[in-house]
Amino acid sequence: MDIKNTIVAAIGLLLFLLSSSLYMVDQRQRAILFKFREIVNDDIGPGLHFRLPFVNTVSKFPSQILTLNSESERFLTGEKKYVQVDFFVKWRIKDFASFYRSTGGGSVDSAIQNAQNRLEQLMKDGLRNEFSRRTIEEALSAERGNIMQGLENKSNEVAKQLGIEVVDVRVSKIDFPETVSNSVFERMRSERQRVAEDFRSRGKEEAEKIKADADRQATIIRAEAYKDAEKIRGEGDAKAAEIYAAAYQRDPEFYAFYRSINAYKNTLGKGDDVMVLEPDSEFFRYFKQQSGQ
Repeated sequence: MDIKNTIVAAIGLLLFLLSSSLYMVDQRQRAILFKFREIVNDDIGPGLHFRLPFVNTVSKFPSQILTLNSESERFLTGEKKYVQVDFFVKWRIKDFASFYRSTGGGSVDSAIQNAQNRLEQLMKDGLRNEFSRRTIEEALSAERGNIMQGLENKSNEVAKQLGIEVVDVRVSKIDFPETVSNSVFERMRSERQRVAEDFRSRGKEEAEKIKADADRQATIIRAEAYKDAEKIRGEGDAKAAEIYAAAYQRDPEFYAFYRSINAYKNTLGKGDDVMVLEPDSEFFRYFKQQSGQ
C-alpha cells in the first residue's frame, strides 16, 4: 500500500513539475524569461516553451498596437488664446527588455500604465510647443497634418528610451472656449465673405468683357450683313432695270401692260382699300380696251 502511494505521489510530483516547466505564449504576445530576476531571453515568440521551475520566471507583454486616448487638454496658441484638444496615440512595444527596465520592472499592467503616463506627458509637451508657435487657423488647416507628423517624429526619438515605437498620433477634436469660438467663427465668416465678394467682382468684370466683345462682334456682323445686303440689292435692282429696259425696248406696249397688271394686283382685291379715281383715268386704260390689244 505504501508503494502504491509512493508511486501516485511520484506521478503527481512529476505532473506538477511538468506543468510548471511548460508555458504558452499567445500569438498576440511576446515573453521575457528571467533567471532569478535577471533577463536571459527578452524576445520569446508565440508557442509552447520550457523553463526550469523555481529558477525561471516569465512575464508576457502584448505585441499588438496599443491605443492611448488622452483626456481633453487645454493649450495656448500663438495668438494667446486657449483651445481644448483631444488626441490619441497608437503605439507598441518594440524592445521588450528596455520596456521592462524603463517602466520599473513591475507587473505587466503597471508597466503599460507607467509607459502610457510617460507617453501622454511627452505628447502633451510636444503639442503645447507646436500650438504655441501657430495661430488657431493654422492649427485647423493643412498645418494640422504637419503638426502631427513632426510630433510623431520627435516623440519616437524619446520613445526609444522606453523601448516603444509611436505608430501614429492624431488630434481627434479641437474645441474653443465660447468667447474664442465666436470671434474665430466671425473672422472666418468675414474672410469667406471677402473671398466670395472678390470672386463675384471678378466674375462681373469678366461678364462685362464678354458682353462688350459680343456686342462688338454683333455690330460687326450686322454691318457686314447690311453691306452685303445693300450690295446684293443694288445688283438686283441693276439687273431688274436691265431686264425692264430690254423688255421695254422689245415691246413697249407689253411692258406697259405688264406694269399695269402688277399695279392692279397690288392695289385691288383688298376689302378695306378705297380708291377714288375718275372713270376715264389712265389707270384703267386696259380695262376699257375690249379688243384685247
